[in-house]
Amino acid sequence: MPGVKGALGTALDGALTDLSYSTNTANALIHLYRAEVGKMTAYRQRLDMTTNWSVVTTAGLASFALGSPNNSHATFLFAMFMNYFFLRLEARRFRIYEIAHHRVRIMERFFFPAMLGDRVDPGWHQLLLAELSKPRSPMSRLDALGWRLNRNYLWIYAGVLLGWFAKLDMDQPKGWVLEFPDALSLADIGSFPGWLVFLGVFVFYGFLIGLAIRAARTYPLEEG
Repeated sequence: MPGVKGALGTALDGALTDLSYSTNTANALIHLYRAEVGKMTAYRQRLDMTTNWSVVTTAGLASFALGSPNNSHATFLFAMFMNYFFLRLEARRFRIYEIAHHRVRIMERFFFPAMLGDRVDPGWHQLLLAELSKPRSPMSRLDALGWRLNRNYLWIYAGVLLGWFAKLDMDQPKGWVLEFPDALSLADIGSFPGWLVFLGVFVFYGFLIGLAIRAARTYPLEEG
């Protein structure tokens, strides 16, 4: 078996790792690798599913809001809220995905090179044991939110914001000239003044952009 000293070791001129694996140990690690890859595949599909929900929901709400002048622009605000719900759900799934991804990368960097005759750090087992005994994601919740934003949701949020501006412009009386601060009244919702709505939207988008910038510098592994 590759990675076990013997006839193959002679052929490789001593290039094998010092670690030896019994048949049971090697089989157990191979089955663990297959299980973790299967988990990654399942959560990869869940990530795509959540993004699809977001796109479909956004498209439906935008069609409803722009379909009639009687429909309120607040529909786009609701779309922002729904997308944030999907984003948090996707970020939670992404953190679980990263737990399996991290274990797979440990075995790919140490176990399989050792089985193929390369020398590896003999203490790598402790790293894998620590991951198995106390599962933890290599990235924080904020990093997960920011990474999924970078991947998909910034584009979705940009579309929602443009749709909101378009709806506000469509709702204004013909011939009405936009002048600050009177233009803020276009965003009035019931007793809520338009300036407060604009402030809330821009603070929220500033928060999202901050998350995306932060996460772009802190991804724990390689892009995948």
